[in-house]
Amino acid sequence: MHKHLLAAVAATALVIPSIASAEHHEGPVAEMADRALDSDTAAWDFLEGITTEVGPRQPGTEAEARGRAWAMDWLRERGFSNVVDEPFEMRTWVRGEEEARITAPFAQPMHITALGNTASTGPDGIEAEVVYFPSYADLVAAPDGSLQGKIAFISHDMRPTQDGSGYGFAGPARWTGPGIAARKGAVATVIRSIGTENHRTPHTGGTSFPDGVEPTPAGALSNPDADNLERMFARANGRPIMMHLTLTPQWLGDTISGNVVAEKIGSDPSLPPVLVACHLDSWDLGTGAIDDAAGCGIVAAAALNVADAGQPLRTIRVLMAGAEETGLWGSEAYSAAHIDEKIGVGLESDFGADRIWRFESNFREANPDLHARLARSVARFGVADSANVASGGADINISRDQGGAIIDLQQDGTRYFELHHTPDDTLDKVDPVQLRQNVAVWTQVVGILANEAADIQTGE
Repeated sequence: MHKHLLAAVAATALVIPSIASAEHHEGPVAEMADRALDSDTAAWDFLEGITTEVGPRQPGTEAEARGRAWAMDWLRERGFSNVVDEPFEMRTWVRGEEEARITAPFAQPMHITALGNTASTGPDGIEAEVVYFPSYADLVAAPDGSLQGKIAFISHDMRPTQDGSGYGFAGPARWTGPGIAARKGAVATVIRSIGTENHRTPHTGGTSFPDGVEPTPAGALSNPDADNLERMFARANGRPIMMHLTLTPQWLGDTISGNVVAEKIGSDPSLPPVLVACHLDSWDLGTGAIDDAAGCGIVAAAALNVADAGQPLRTIRVLMAGAEETGLWGSEAYSAAHIDEKIGVGLESDFGADRIWRFESNFREANPDLHARLARSVARFGVADSANVASGGADINISRDQGGAIIDLQQDGTRYFELHHTPDDTLDKVDPVQLRQNVAVWTQVVGILANEAADIQTGE
């Protein structure tokens, strides 16, 4: 049923007649939401501005700092209050030279990018035999010590899904695969990129190594290069596949990142605020448009729209978290600094800019009337209700740590992992029509939450 509804949305330019009673989406906030669907410009202005004037915003670097300064100026110019940069320290990793080539038996270059938190091969690189693992499970099953002196190749592929669930299946190859390979003796690891496109654009992203395991060099091959490497194994007739790998990332030590926080002030300071979040940093290969400048534009535009409709009861707090990509540093720092300050409800935009298709909360059972009211209010935008329990985005640790109310406005992720962590994460990939639908939905939901006088109970 939900898939049919989404198809109908696409075919009707996002406009679906509402079957809910008018009281749930009429009034100034609903009018602002309806207007946003056709004419909102704030989200695009933020997105275009930061990707053009700042570009990529690698965590802990000078570029990320420029991004924070740019965002703070943008927020102040639009009347946000209490605009601050809350600094924190983090360990900072940056990439260096990246080169991979097969030296025997089918000599040729390959496209690769280093994975975050990995070690350097040194400037001269390393050359070793490649051992092929068709899946992550095959690597896990390999005997300890069996990879001594070898390069592990994990060709664990990802399929596109609307809800992004393919990431959970394929992700372990990047998240923990290099650490497992290192524990079994590998001198380096290459993985098939965790992505769904067939462009020669490798996907970066962070990895980790178990306690007691020395980090090793690790990189992601583009999907076409991973396909080619698989074919080489099929044609080698038992001959060893040899790879020369040069990756020279480095650790800069502890540097300063920060969270940008701003507010639209509510009329009743006794009510806990509505926290709307995104992350301001990005990987360095693209300009961070999809991941996650679009999310920051969406949440900021929604806060503007709700305030422009009339001062809400609750303060709307915008959190543009820093250093999400390399370890949720900003989310953890914000929660640690504000854990004693009650948050009314938290929600985050961090899954690109394609249309929202599903509404979820973690209070459907504990607060059924509010859940139903919110779900009905966005039905006209083609958003379906769901019994799934919202768990929240990466940057609202504080809501999880407090056991508080959480909402997930699930975006269509069918093409997200074509762009995720690649050089193709650029402004031209954002569809302005779908971006405006996001702003409309967020305006409607945040508007209802910000004017909710009752405590938002979760039952926890």
